[in-house]
Amino acid sequence: QVQLVESGGGLVQTGGSLRLSCLASESIHAIYYVDWYRQAPGKQREHVARITMGDGINWVDPSVKGRFTITRDDAKNTVYLHMNSLKPEDTGVYSCAAQNTLSGDEYWGHGTQVTVSS
Repeated sequence: QVQLVESGGGLVQTGGSLRLSCLASESIHAIYYVDWYRQAPGKQREHVARITMGDGINWVDPSVKGRFTITRDDAKNTVYLHMNSLKPEDTGVYSCAAQNTLSGDEYWGHGTQVTVSS
């Protein structure tokens, strides 16, 4: 079973940057998607970004496009969410999830808090 651990969250001012990391306990290879989600207090969880581990094709939600990018480092079993020009509305708990596209199994981390002050 894949275990995921997020890190890199924290408190940052508007306009600042953070890089979130999603470390997998084992190699998450070509058959996996890895996603980043966020959830603000009192709001539904939002899907922010996805990367396909095999070919690196990625997607980010239009609401963060141009500010957020998702990348992977296969050697480190890590997926990153690079967040720039942060806004207060980016505040929330950011979680990563890995989905095995063959079996449908899905694994989640516990999340990391991002707080953007105005």
